[in-house]
Amino acid sequence: MAHKPRIAVIIGTTRDARFGEKPAQWIAERARARGDWEVDVVDLKDFDLPLFNEVASNAWAASEDARAVAWQKKIGEFDGYIFVTPEYNRSITGALKNALDQAYVEWTRKAYGIVSYGSVGGTRAAEHLRTIGIELQMASTRAAVHIGGSEFMAVHPMGGDPKPMSAIEGAIGGSADGMLEDLDWWVRATMSGRSELAKAA
Repeated sequence: MAHKPRIAVIIGTTRDARFGEKPAQWIAERARARGDWEVDVVDLKDFDLPLFNEVASNAWAASEDARAVAWQKKIGEFDGYIFVTPEYNRSITGALKNALDQAYVEWTRKAYGIVSYGSVGGTRAAEHLRTIGIELQMASTRAAVHIGGSEFMAVHPMGGDPKPMSAIEGAIGGSADGMLEDLDWWVRATMSGRSELAKAA
């Protein structure tokens, strides 16, 4: 393998009062602790993406907006992704859906894991994200991290006295490790597959 797998932890919300940075930094630290990946946190807020307004997906036509092109270039650097998303009305955020729509080529044949949160652990958002990933020709891990119920209230400001993420690791640490292990397998498999395709081309 030419390089260590490069993994992006994508903060999937841009709201000023968002909670997403907290679990994103937590899962990034856990991913870095493996020692066999290069891990970066990628914040949608840093890209000021417009609503998708291209003539077509970049699978069919090059994007014209410079902000979309910058986003494509950034996510194209990575071999796999961990999406950190809340659940908004039974789905992912509009900001994350727009970011996914702003690229296609860069997502294809890559793997991803999910950290979701909300009243039911963000499970409905995670399932919606998986169906979007299928259309983008991505591979999702079966395991995911779902932060909900009392664990969510323990670390979220709505609980009144938010604790660090380490306070709930007993409840979610195992699922985090399972997701990361699954992601490692799929990332390496898809890296190998893309390499073979490149050689054949």
